Amino acid sequence: MASYDLTPRIAPHLDRHLVFPILEFLQERHLHEDEQILSSKIELLNKTNMVDYAMDIHKSLYHAEEVPQDMVERRAEVVGRLKALEEAAAPLVAFLQNPNAVQELRADKQYNLQMLSERYQNFASPMNQVQSRIWLMHWSLFIFFNHDNGRTLIIDLFNQDKYLNAIQTSAPHLLRYLATAFIVNKRRRPQFKEFIKVIQQEQHSYKDPITEFLACVYVNYDFDGAQKKMKECEEVTILLLPFFVEVLCLCFTQLLMDFAEEIHFQISFREMKIVLAEKLNLNYEEAERWIVNLIRGSKLDAKIDSHLGTVIMEPNHPNVYEQLIEHTKALSGRTQKLVSQLLEHAQAQPAR
Repeated sequence: MASYDLTPRIAPHLDRHLVFPILEFLQERHLHEDEQILSSKIELLNKTNMVDYAMDIHKSLYHAEEVPQDMVERRAEVVGRLKALEEAAAPLVAFLQNPNAVQELRADKQYNLQMLSERYQNFASPMNQVQSRIWLMHWSLFIFFNHDNGRTLIIDLFNQDKYLNAIQTSAPHLLRYLATAFIVNKRRRPQFKEFIKVIQQEQHSYKDPITEFLACVYVNYDFDGAQKKMKECEEVTILLLPFFVEVLCLCFTQLLMDFAEEIHFQISFREMKIVLAEKLNLNYEEAERWIVNLIRGSKLDAKIDSHLGTVIMEPNHPNVYEQLIEHTKALSGRTQKLVSQLLEHAQAQPAR
């Protein structure tokens, strides 16, 4: 189970204080040795400004009221740095707190960037924007899966081109959480087909039981493989809990089964043909013709074996040329966006 733990990949994109709840969760579930978790906590604290918290942890660990002198010195250093940062940010804070000054801001983003840059040297490069999106998506996991409408909002955010490009470029492990959101939210199914293409494209860079389950069902139509992946998904679901509300975890396996049954219903029609013949007063040939038209209307890549009474679904494996074209299209789009951002950034810079 520990092999599915994404903490090492998620933690670099989180503020350190957001990593602590994850470490607490891993310790409670005994997914790693206590000594390993404890050493990680100490290492994490030593590189933060949460000196008071570090002191409290030290007292609890060693059952002592005194703390090492280097912690005391570190605290004085942190307090001094905090005061210096407050002084440096004071002009910008004063601007934002001044209603008259805020009125100078316009709907024109480029004007605002240039004006703030000239006054406060405060602007973001395109690369910083991409990194900020990655951070935002990681931080949002704590909120979306614990909000009533969060499973819809996470799809709306992550599925935007600029965020999906950031995922594919720098954080493909977030596909696990986007896949989970699609599974538990049927209202966003129109966007689901495009997401399946993303999973198919990114299989070389990231895959886990949840994304592989969707690939088995919607790409390969491999229901035996999907059944095996479903068991592995139960283990991965436990690792979703730092972000995932427990009620959803309890029904997650059932939702996976519903997903598989939904597509399986489209390819198993022997019994359907009998029922149609009886209910609609059709003969078997007419019932089969009706099902053929249904398959054509749904645009499934399938053919009927009349002798066996089954529908054969062809796995959707694009050839090498199709894959190259798809990746080239995506690369071209990303390049154009990057060039556009660079030009906007250059135009926003004050003349020197």
